Amino acid sequence: MTRGKTTPVTTTPGWVSFVGSGPGDPDLLTVRAAELLRQAEVVVTEAPEHVSLVRTVLGLPEPVEGVEPDPEQQVGPEIVDGGFGEDGQPLTHAARAKVIVKQAKRGLRVVRLMTGDPFIYASGPEEAQACAKACIGFEIVPGVSSVSAVPAYAGIPLTTKDHREVAVVTCGEKVDWAQYADDRTLVLLSAVGQIGEISKALVAAGRSPQTPVAMTRVGTTTGQSTVCSTLADIAADARAARMAPPAIIVVGQVVDLRETLSWFETKPLFGWRVLVPRTKDQAGVLSTRLRGYGAVPEEVPTISVEPPRNPLQMDKAVRGLVEGRYEWIAFTSVNAVKAVREKFEEYGLDARAFSGLKIAAVGDKTAQAIAAWGLRADLVPTGEQSAAGLLEVWPEYDEVLDPINRVFLPRADIATENLVAGLVDLGWECDDVTAYRTVRATPPPAPVRDAIKTGKFDAVVFTSSSTVRNLVGIAGKPHPSTVIAVIGPQTAKTAEEHGLRVDVMAPKPDVEVLVDALADFGAARRQSMVDAGQPVTRPSERKPAARRTKASSR
Repeated sequence: MTRGKTTPVTTTPGWVSFVGSGPGDPDLLTVRAAELLRQAEVVVTEAPEHVSLVRTVLGLPEPVEGVEPDPEQQVGPEIVDGGFGEDGQPLTHAARAKVIVKQAKRGLRVVRLMTGDPFIYASGPEEAQACAKACIGFEIVPGVSSVSAVPAYAGIPLTTKDHREVAVVTCGEKVDWAQYADDRTLVLLSAVGQIGEISKALVAAGRSPQTPVAMTRVGTTTGQSTVCSTLADIAADARAARMAPPAIIVVGQVVDLRETLSWFETKPLFGWRVLVPRTKDQAGVLSTRLRGYGAVPEEVPTISVEPPRNPLQMDKAVRGLVEGRYEWIAFTSVNAVKAVREKFEEYGLDARAFSGLKIAAVGDKTAQAIAAWGLRADLVPTGEQSAAGLLEVWPEYDEVLDPINRVFLPRADIATENLVAGLVDLGWECDDVTAYRTVRATPPPAPVRDAIKTGKFDAVVFTSSSTVRNLVGIAGKPHPSTVIAVIGPQTAKTAEEHGLRVDVMAPKPDVEVLVDALADFGAARRQSMVDAGQPVTRPSERKPAARRTKASSR
């Protein structure tokens, strides 16, 4: 993400924004923080995950494994590692402050990205003082602190009407635990390695050995896990669960509320790694909805949408539309709407050219794409949102009522002929025009292909028959343990033809409804494990000996 051009040295002082990135979940970044990242010329990071966070906020692509980036083609701010120096050693507060001042003296807008909040258990005060000493302007943008956020994501309120007192203790120094012998809620930082000694000290100070304790690691992320125990048993339970830093520990009666208030780790698809084989520009809505259910979507392009090889047919059809050659135009996909709109823009036309033309859409999503163009679909299926559903509501040609008997049908090069045949049966003539081509994408990196074949993905969502064919073609068949979710009957049929067992099918062909259906499946699966007294696991966490049985029983 380093800029290709060298930034000239200037005598104009720069500006430093100390920005709290929150505890881990990128959605907890403040509006002001996101705005400053978009304006930044230099970002000084603190943790390795900050680089990915900046890319997410700015909408920049992740680097491709094995492909060396071209400095001249890169965009976005310059990234400076504020965690480690050139010698690979961790930077001290003073050394990091010198890095920040040096960047600001270049006359640049610098964002110092800090985990959590810059002024809560962080080096923000020292670094800001260094800027003040160097006469460099700065601002503080608070972030959500892990002290409050991690317990909240674990379903543990730090205060209630019965428990009003909270103490936050950093355990890296010598602590007099006798002063915490009362029933205050304790939030312990940097305590994972010392929890055995800390628990004994609190019991010796007067706390009950049965005092509830919760340890939550990598809180607010989809890797979050929580162990609930007591002062007497937390050390052993944490070892058994292989808990490791970073983790927040809460001690007190409020921990008992987690049983009813746990909301994050109980999401239907929490921690599920879900493969999204889509065209790259259409994966956004689906992935966003998956994240809302706690999943970790991984987008793998399987289809590239490209213009037709011969554009003359499309050019002729658009001219015919403007000249009033057609009575109807039928859009069977969002891509078809996009292709026609791009052709209109190429000719300098706008939505006014549709005056007097009737518009049909195969479903709600396509109708929404038409509406975004300032148009309204006159005909949308009332039942099944498909070509068959559209034919069910399409009127027969009437020589008296219909002055023109021709339909413009812009479609993909691989579209079936069912719609054309049905319209001809109804008395219409069709100009079936290739508006765009769907081309198989290049294979994903080897680690992704291996994950697909060996069952490291928990689920895959197929949004069309072509995504099934192309994924299998470029990456192989998903493992039998992987949950297969499809958008409709035709996609289900294609999946089964390729030897895949379909677990979930959307009740209507809509990507958001498809994700909802997968979430319902995940919720039911989770509840069955809870009811059976079994630990809740993901499909990828199968036992090797039970692999065949699980695959056949689902």
